[in-house]
Amino acid sequence: MHREGRPPERLTNRSPQSGDRAREITRGFLRAAEPNASKADVDAVLLGVSELVSNAVRHAGGVTDFRLDSVEGGVLVEVSDASVRRPRTVQINPSVPGGFGWLLVRELATDVTVTLHPGEGKTIRASFPIRAA
Repeated sequence: MHREGRPPERLTNRSPQSGDRAREITRGFLRAAEPNASKADVDAVLLGVSELVSNAVRHAGGVTDFRLDSVEGGVLVEVSDASVRRPRTVQINPSVPGGFGWLLVRELATDVTVTLHPGEGKTIRASFPIRAA
């Protein structure tokens, strides 16, 4: 869903290096691109973005590219990093903190793909639905 009569909004080439900064950038983007989005959908996008960026920082040396696109029916998030290792699902141990990020992203997003760029890293694309409030 994007504003009628306007081209889809896009934000590119930002490289937030923390989940907090990624949420801040995304919140501003969503206010402009998807002003009628439901709070639940905005919260899901913010959580997904935070997890993707936090995982890139924690496990892959940081974010190399960050993109947000308002597309028909939702928002496409792309987070690139320098690691060629695919994210992995870990066995959840309630007595050990963490390990939920990749599971959360896959649960919240309607589609998630990982594209490896040999010798350069990877890009994770996650599509999140946006419905009007």
